[in-house]
Amino acid sequence: MSIPRQSTPVTDRRTLIADTAIDLVAATGLRGLTHRAVDGAAGLPAGSTSYYFRTRTALIGACYQRLADLDLGDLDLGDLGDLGGESPSAPPVPDRDAAAAALAGLLHRWLTVGRERQLARFELSLEAARNPALEADFLRAGQGPRARAAGILAALGADRPEEAAELLVAWTDGLLYDRLAGALARSRVAPDPAELASVARRMIDAALAHRG
Repeated sequence: MSIPRQSTPVTDRRTLIADTAIDLVAATGLRGLTHRAVDGAAGLPAGSTSYYFRTRTALIGACYQRLADLDLGDLDLGDLGDLGGESPSAPPVPDRDAAAAALAGLLHRWLTVGRERQLARFELSLEAARNPALEADFLRAGQGPRARAAGILAALGADRPEEAAELLVAWTDGLLYDRLAGALARSRVAPDPAELASVARRMIDAALAHRG
């Protein structure tokens, strides 16, 4: 089965396996995620995936971390990467409009060229709700994006940046899910950058207004 590549260039075999697994889930759903299917789609000798990830749970855990790394990479490549974050030397956020424009650009990317990866992320995340063995990996993978959001919101003046980040991430995920997999997803027009910028500004304003 030929799987279209959606991820960054491969640097090692573990990364290749995780990227291929993510692409398989995007194309076929979780029912298509098997060690044998990953071997075949990645062009690896039989048994390669099970050598690196002995169980399906371990393979899904690797997908969680790879998805988080790719999303953070998108953030760093875009304008949000210039808006402050975890590093004390990072430049401050100029204003809310700049932050909203940067978030809108990220959303547009994830709704267009990155849509398959986001669909795979949603499908894989549901497995953590059913399998307690995945909870730790899922939690660990989710900490990076939330920490980055908290850093940006702190630079914007949030009183409680961690709590504000929880809200902003939740709203961002909700918007992505609605546009990609919601009841009206197939009938929506192509994402409009101006509309996304308006929505992003409202989400940032609401997150910053949070007082706990």
